[in-house]
Amino acid sequence: MKLYMVPLAPNPTKVMLYIAEREELGTQMGIEQIVVNTVKGRHKEPEHLARNPFGTVPALELDDGSYLVESLAIIQYLEDKFPDGKLISGTPEQKGHARDVERIVDLRLAGPMGAYGHAVNSPLGYPKDEQKAAQLETAMAAPLDYLEQLLGDDRPLLLGEQVSIADCTLAASLQFVRYVECDVFGERPRLRAWDERYRSRPAAQQVLKW
Repeated sequence: MKLYMVPLAPNPTKVMLYIAEREELGTQMGIEQIVVNTVKGRHKEPEHLARNPFGTVPALELDDGSYLVESLAIIQYLEDKFPDGKLISGTPEQKGHARDVERIVDLRLAGPMGAYGHAVNSPLGYPKDEQKAAQLETAMAAPLDYLEQLLGDDRPLLLGEQVSIADCTLAASLQFVRYVECDVFGERPRLRAWDERYRSRPAAQQVLKW
């Protein structure tokens, strides 16, 4: 299998973190990772559009020559493909909570974080938009407060002792806001401590560049 990605972008980074975490747990997936240079527009060229018609990353090339192009679908496929040591496990309730937290992070935080970074200090040169940035700060407050409360029992990671897909998703988005020199945590010391703990993990140090 081959993963077509770019290191800074949150969606491929989420998958890269997931792969690295699984490998730290002993699952060798043998996935070749190939950079698609988005700065040079390689994601819009016919070769990549044949992999992902939306011109985005990631894209996972399967052994049968087909492709998966949505980050969570890629992760879920790898959970099924390599079930020993998968990250979503336990009782139906535990699995439900794991999926719920990941969706909260992805849908209520990851998108707004990316838009906030572009509104404040876009690496693509978009004009600053203080009004939009303020609106996004307001939108992010409730999910950030939810995660801060979730960490209130001194759990080391978002779901407890074991790393989760939610951890990968949040860390991937936070790398982007760090890159554009933004801070979204505010007065949330538990999230700041979680961020430091997660970034010290071997998988995170292997994947994260900022």
